Amino acid sequence: MYARAVRTHALALVDQGRSINSVSKQTGISRSAIRGWRERGEPVRAAATCCRCQDLPTAPAEPAAYSYLLGLYLGDGCLSRSAKGVHTLRIACADAWPGLQDACEAALRAVLPQNSVWRTPCAGCTAVSSSSKHWACLFPQHGPGKKHDRTIRLADWQQDVVTEFPWEFVRGLVHSDGCRVTNWTERTVNGEPKRYEYPRYFFTNKSADIRRLYCATLDELGVAWKAANKFNISVARKASVALMDAHIGPKY
Repeated sequence: MYARAVRTHALALVDQGRSINSVSKQTGISRSAIRGWRERGEPVRAAATCCRCQDLPTAPAEPAAYSYLLGLYLGDGCLSRSAKGVHTLRIACADAWPGLQDACEAALRAVLPQNSVWRTPCAGCTAVSSSSKHWACLFPQHGPGKKHDRTIRLADWQQDVVTEFPWEFVRGLVHSDGCRVTNWTERTVNGEPKRYEYPRYFFTNKSADIRRLYCATLDELGVAWKAANKFNISVARKASVALMDAHIGPKY
C-alpha cells in the first residue's frame, strides 16, 4: 500500500503530461498501479484555493514566503503548462547548496500548502517542483520564451508584497542568481606589496528588468551597489556588505 504522498506525487507527474511508463521508471511504482489510481481518481485531493481567483483577490496568505519564492522564480524558475491546463513551477537549485533546495521546498509548500512538492535530479542541479492550475495566477510574469527576451514587470499586488518583505525578495534573487565571494587586491605599503581580502556580493541576470527590480529594492534598503559589467550588479562597500550578511549571507 503506497502512502498518499507517493500517490499524489505520481499523479502530479502524470498531470504534467508525462507518460505512465516514464513516471513508473522514475518512481519505481508499477504502471498498473499508476493507471489504476488515475482511472479511479485516487487519491482524493482537496481543491487548492487561489488568493488571486477569489471575487476579491488578495495577496498570498504567506507573503514573506511568496516574496522569497518570487525572487527564486525570477532568477532560476520557469512555468510549464500541461495539456490539461496544469502549470508546473520548477526552480533549478544547484546541488552544491542543499540548504537552498530545502528553503525552496519550504516556500513552495507555504505558498500553496495543498499541493505536493518533489525534487528531480538534473545535470548539476535539482529541480524543486510543484504543480497547480494556480501557479500562473501567482506569477503573471509567465510567458513564452526566456525571461530576458520579454518585459518583466511586477503587478501592483506583487510590488506591495515586495515592499513589505524586501529582504525576502532580495534573498530569493541572490539565492538563485547571486553569490557571496571573497575578492582580493594588492597594495604597496612601505615599498612592500600586501594582499587585502574583502567580501562582495554579485547578482547576475541577463534581464534588464529583473536587474532593475533588484537594484530598486536595494535602494529602498539602503544598500549601495554598482554595475560591475553589462549583466552583473556588485555590492562591495563594507556597510552594505554587512547589511547583506545580516539578512542573506552565503548560500549553504
